[in-house]
Amino acid sequence: MRHKSNRSRLNQKPDYARSMERNLVTSVLLYESIRTIKKRALVIRPIVDGLITTAKTKPAHIAIRAINRIVTDKNASRKLMEVLRPRYATRTGGYSVITAVGSRKGDGAAVVDFSLVDAVVATSAAAPEKKVKKTTKQPTQPKSPKKPTKSAKQSSESSVPSVPSVPSDSSPS
Repeated sequence: MRHKSNRSRLNQKPDYARSMERNLVTSVLLYESIRTIKKRALVIRPIVDGLITTAKTKPAHIAIRAINRIVTDKNASRKLMEVLRPRYATRTGGYSVITAVGSRKGDGAAVVDFSLVDAVVATSAAAPEKKVKKTTKQPTQPKSPKKPTKSAKQSSESSVPSVPSVPSDSSPS
C-alpha cells in the first residue's frame, strides 16, 4: 500500500535530516541561491514556498513566529519579512526554481542550483573587477656603492689598531 508516501524525505536519521533541511532553507533565504543535490532541493522546495506564503498571508507577528520555528538565523527571518515578502506580493506561487547543473564527481549524484525566482544573486563574474592602479616607472636613481659586508668589516678592524677611549674632562676626579 502507498498510504502517506507522497512527501519527499531525506534518507538520514530524523534529527540529522531535520537540521539539514533547516540549514538549507536558511541558506536559500539568505543567499537566494544554493548548489545542492537534486533530492535535497526537492525536499526543501515546499518548505521555502510555504514560508514565503506564510510571510505574505499571515499577520507579521504570527508569521515571524512560524518562520522562526524553521529558520535558524534571525537575518534570514528579517530578510524574508522585509525583502522577499514585498518582492513576491503579486506572485501567487512558484517562488523557487531548480536548474540542473550536472553530476557530482565523487558519487555521480545529480547537482542542481536551487534559487528563488527574480533573485538578485551576486556572482564573481557579475561583480565589477577591481581596477589595477597603473604606476609609471620612475627613473631609477644611481645605486650607492655597496656597504662593506660583515666579513670585510672584521678584516678592516683587525688591521687598524684600536684607540683606547679617553675619559672626558667633565667627570669629577
